[in-house]
Amino acid sequence: MAMSADAEANVQRAVAKVAQAAAAGAQLVCLPELFRSQYFAQREDPELFDLAEPVPGPSTEALGTAAKQASVVVIAPVFERRAAGLYHNSAAVIDADGHVVGVYRKMHIPDDPAYYEKFYFTPGDLGFRAFDTRVGRIGTLVCWDQWYPEGARLTALQGANALFYPTAIGWHPKEKATHGAQQLDAWRTIQRSHAIANGCYVAAVNRVGHERPAGTDGDGIEFWGSSFLADPFGAVVAEAPTDREAIVVGEIDLGRIEEVRRGWPFLRDRRVDAYAGISSRFLDAHP
Repeated sequence: MAMSADAEANVQRAVAKVAQAAAAGAQLVCLPELFRSQYFAQREDPELFDLAEPVPGPSTEALGTAAKQASVVVIAPVFERRAAGLYHNSAAVIDADGHVVGVYRKMHIPDDPAYYEKFYFTPGDLGFRAFDTRVGRIGTLVCWDQWYPEGARLTALQGANALFYPTAIGWHPKEKATHGAQQLDAWRTIQRSHAIANGCYVAAVNRVGHERPAGTDGDGIEFWGSSFLADPFGAVVAEAPTDREAIVVGEIDLGRIEEVRRGWPFLRDRRVDAYAGISSRFLDAHP
């Protein structure tokens, strides 16, 4: 999906795309991260907190109606206003009857050039979560979370058959020629590895287009699209192009999860007695 500067227009286009995806056979529809606006975290501006909304709120209500009308589950990323001065980068899971099953709040918050999210978002305090929906048990994380195997593992351990990553990631235009191919390959590789390590499906859902919102310094961000669905052994079963909008429909086969996990029983062979150090920031060497 490509985003305009008009928030209400973005919501209405998202509603239309839910219907289009359902017509194409989708039973669950995931939208890109912060779909209601252009990617505003390219600069630090207190006035942009006005983009935030409560949950439930306008976006979840509009998409709840769309979910019910199409009888599909919807993952709706929102800039969540929890209280004055307290905001999250969240994803609401809306069941096929239109009600909000639950909310995931982004746990890992980046702070990089043109990705100044620490200015806007409080780290999530709900932990990693799986949700029961009409189509089964799923998990959702958000963008920067996709680089962390711990988040994928803890969500999969709660029984999620598929992990969904609403995303807003792209190239700094000046870096694309020299680093772009490697960056995109790393993004695909880490998420395919989550699928393999956990024996589940993984879907990454990105935006497209070159965005440089008004008031932003620099060259903006060229979002690389490339949304994809990987199966439990990391094979990409459906993929979008880099440069245009697309509705990507892929099948999640629960039998495939069973098949892969029987042959590659990573969960069986985990050494849960030996992982205490994973909760440390860093394991300093001692002489």
